[in-house]
Amino acid sequence: MWRYIGRKLFVYLLTFVIAVTINWMIPRFMPGDPVRSMLARASVGNPEALERMTTYYNEVFGLDTPLYQQYFSFWGGLLRGDLGVSVMLYPEPVTDVILRAVPFTLAVLLPAILLSWVVGNHFGAFAARSKILDNTILPLGYVLTATPYMWLALLLAWSLGVVAGVFPVANGYSFSLRPEFTWLFISDLISHWFLPFLSMFVVALGGWAIGMRNMIIYELEADYSNYLQALGAPRRLVRKYAFRNAMLPQITGLAVQLGTIIAGSLLTEIVFNYPGLGTLIIQSLNSRDFFLLQGIFLFVVVGVLIANFIIDIVYVLVDPRTRVQMTGGSS
Repeated sequence: MWRYIGRKLFVYLLTFVIAVTINWMIPRFMPGDPVRSMLARASVGNPEALERMTTYYNEVFGLDTPLYQQYFSFWGGLLRGDLGVSVMLYPEPVTDVILRAVPFTLAVLLPAILLSWVVGNHFGAFAARSKILDNTILPLGYVLTATPYMWLALLLAWSLGVVAGVFPVANGYSFSLRPEFTWLFISDLISHWFLPFLSMFVVALGGWAIGMRNMIIYELEADYSNYLQALGAPRRLVRKYAFRNAMLPQITGLAVQLGTIIAGSLLTEIVFNYPGLGTLIIQSLNSRDFFLLQGIFLFVVVGVLIANFIIDIVYVLVDPRTRVQMTGGSS
C-alpha cells in the first residue's frame, strides 16, 4: 500500500513540475506588455515619464531579466509561498487576490461535483430497473450531458433571473450589503450562489445518471449475477453487488472528468460575473497580468492533482482486488 502511494506521489510530483513549467510559459508567450497596459490605464501622457516608469516597473516585476532567470526566480518564490505582485491590482500580492476569490469558486464547485455524483449515480441505478424512469431519465440525461455549461447558465439567468426575477443574475452578493455573519447577508449570498450552482449541478447530473444506468445493466447481465440468481440469491442482494461493482468505473470517471467540471465552473462564473477564479481570469487576461494568471492556473492545477490523488487512494480502499494485487495475492 505504501509503495503504491509512493509511486503515485512521484508521478504526481513529476506532473506538477511539468504543469508549473507550462503554466509559467503560457502567459509570457501572450501578446502584449503587462507594464505598458498598467501604465496605459494610469494615463501617463509624457513619453519620457512613461519610459522611466516602464523601466522602473520592469525592474520591480523582474521582467528585465533573461527568461531563464525569471523561471528560476518563479520557482524560488513558489517554494517560499510568494507568487509575486499583481500588475492589475499593484501592489497587492497575488496570493491575497486569489484567496479572496477561492471561497466563491469552492462554494459552487464542491457541492455541484459531490451532489451531482451522488444523486446522478442513484438516479441511474433506479432507472436501470424501472422502465418508467428509464424512458424519462435516459433521454433527459443525454440532453443534459450534451448541454454546454455556459449555455445552460445563460438560459437559467434569463429564465429565473431576468424573466421570473426570482434570483439575482450577477455578483456574489448585493453591493448594498457589507460582508458579515448575519442572516440578511447569508440569505443574499445564497440567492446569488444558487444559479451558478444549479447550472453546474444539472449538467453534471445527466452524465453520471447515464453512466450508472449503463453500468448497472451491464453488471446485472454479467456471469456472476446470473450465477447468483441460479443459486437462488435474493434479487436485492444481486442488485447490491451490481451497484458496488458499477461504482468503481464511476469513481474513475470522477477523476477523469474533474478537469472538465472545473473548466465549466470557470465559464459559469464568467456568465454570472461571480467573483471567483473564472471572473478573475478574464480580468487578468484583459490586464495582461502574468503573475495573477500564473497564480490562478497554479491553484487549479494543484487542486486537480490533489483531488485525483485522493480519488486514486479512495479507489484502492473501495476495490479489494487492487489491495490483493498490491499484497502479492491472487485475485
